[in-house]
Amino acid sequence: MNYKSVTDLKLAGKRVLIRVDFNVPLKTAADGTITVADDTRIRASLPTIKYVLEAGGSVILVSHLGRPDGEVDPKYSMAPVGRHLAGITGLPVIISPEVIGEQVEAISRSLGPGEILLLENVRFEAGETKNSADVSEGLARLADVYINDAFGTAHRAHASTTGAALLIPEKAAGFLMQKELDTLKKVTQSPDHPFVAIVGGAKVSDKIGMIESLLGHVDELLIGGAMAYTFLKAKGIETGNSLTEDDKLDLARDLMARGGSRIKLPVDHICADAFSETATAHNSSIEIPKGMMGLDIGPKTILAYTASIRKAKTVIWNGPMGVFEMKPFSKGTFAVAEALAEATVEGAFTVVGGGDSVAAIVSAGLSDKVSHVSTGGGAMLELLEGKVLPGVKALES
Repeated sequence: MNYKSVTDLKLAGKRVLIRVDFNVPLKTAADGTITVADDTRIRASLPTIKYVLEAGGSVILVSHLGRPDGEVDPKYSMAPVGRHLAGITGLPVIISPEVIGEQVEAISRSLGPGEILLLENVRFEAGETKNSADVSEGLARLADVYINDAFGTAHRAHASTTGAALLIPEKAAGFLMQKELDTLKKVTQSPDHPFVAIVGGAKVSDKIGMIESLLGHVDELLIGGAMAYTFLKAKGIETGNSLTEDDKLDLARDLMARGGSRIKLPVDHICADAFSETATAHNSSIEIPKGMMGLDIGPKTILAYTASIRKAKTVIWNGPMGVFEMKPFSKGTFAVAEALAEATVEGAFTVVGGGDSVAAIVSAGLSDKVSHVSTGGGAMLELLEGKVLPGVKALES
């Protein structure tokens, strides 16, 4: 796509509106003080912020936090995030009490080179998620330049991701956005082979587009998680009380017909009679007994899947293999995480995306042992489906 990088812009003396993803978890101390619990997303945008400041620009940051549903809600205020940003950068951060309006416009006009202004939660404005002209124009009046560094929201056509960008002539992708786009372009357009994709999660319907797109590229597609039971049921295999999408059985048959031997399904399972961490886990063969539900891939499947991953040159993982949050049903997911780390050491290009997969690899302590951990679940899915992301399209010249 025809968009610029932040390095293509002249930023000296410019006010630069940067759409960041500071939707971070917060924690409340006994005295009521609210602080940032995990600053990974904040730190991910620091290279872009620092580049703009060092180039002589002033920075205006805009982000959402939580789901305040278009109303001002103090528990979703950006103030704790601003204080944390000041702490890790050692720079003063002006925290605006509002998102748009005369007050914040006056503050933005007064900014000098090297100064940082953090706007209040953009989703306090009901027009943000509706991409309203009022919010888009209000944001555009604050700056001379627009940069999008929030890949995780690039699939949303909101005022801060598309509306404002379309109104500001000078615009570009930030370093984080650029890295995400370059990484997924490499995976979809020029992957080294063997190329293995691991797809898990609850529903086939959530990932139809991604599966169909990946079938045009991969050598093997390893399916796990609850969606595997829909595929197995479509083959006439007993799945017990496992979660299945009975209205997607024909779709599963069609995907298997198109994928042929490239689509791999579990050959055994870890199952239980209840969705509970205290339930007794049982190994089962490919058939899941009636009254039982599959909650993880079994040991034979783990061996087969991890062997494929270790031989691969490109691997993409989206979706857990089971209910990894419950220890008895976590082995499959963590085995995949370990195999990805091992493949990376052997020279494979490995990408992890999707909230649960990212949580799993972080929990396994292996997030720094793979090539790339994507910051966008929905955005990554849509990009892999071949869709144009509105937040990226808006950056085009």
